[in-house]
Amino acid sequence: MFQVRIHGRGGQGVVTAAELLAVAAFEEGRPAQAFPSFGSERTGAPVVSFCRIDDHPIRTREPVMSPDAVLIQDVTLLHQIDVFAGLAPEGYALVNTSRSLEELGLAGLVTSLPAGHVATCPATDLALEHVGRPLPNAALLGGFAALTGVITLDALASAIGERFAGAVGERNVAAARAAFEFVHVEQERLTSAATD
Repeated sequence: MFQVRIHGRGGQGVVTAAELLAVAAFEEGRPAQAFPSFGSERTGAPVVSFCRIDDHPIRTREPVMSPDAVLIQDVTLLHQIDVFAGLAPEGYALVNTSRSLEELGLAGLVTSLPAGHVATCPATDLALEHVGRPLPNAALLGGFAALTGVITLDALASAIGERFAGAVGERNVAAARAAFEFVHVEQERLTSAATD
């Protein structure tokens, strides 16, 4: 089972991100579940959502305490709560930012996880460019697909298209594709730099 925890703030599409991820897994014929956890339901409040993907029926329903991947939609949460708590030793971390991990004080995270398992992605910038709104969820999921390979970009695009009709869906798919390409190129650059 592959477990994902998504951190963000109310109004950023954190819950929708988990739902899109689950639908993308369904598109590939795999069982999945998605659900949120939040206290106050106001815009800007910290929100966490969860997604599980497996090849077998999923019977557990509790929150994801030991994720295989953590997606951070809002970088301001990094030093506010322990967003990486319980992250598996072979886990993945994807942070929505245009800054480097070193600038964010996350150099230790890079060394604690396997090479190629930590990345940044300017998902909000890509959402503004392609969607016209600062909603990083679809873009960040495109980056997640590139980083982990847990879902395909085509399955994600299909899930986004089912959720958002017409031009809105197309723009979100474009943001996801741009983020996929960004993370893919960045991972190739880091891999080639490590082998030089």
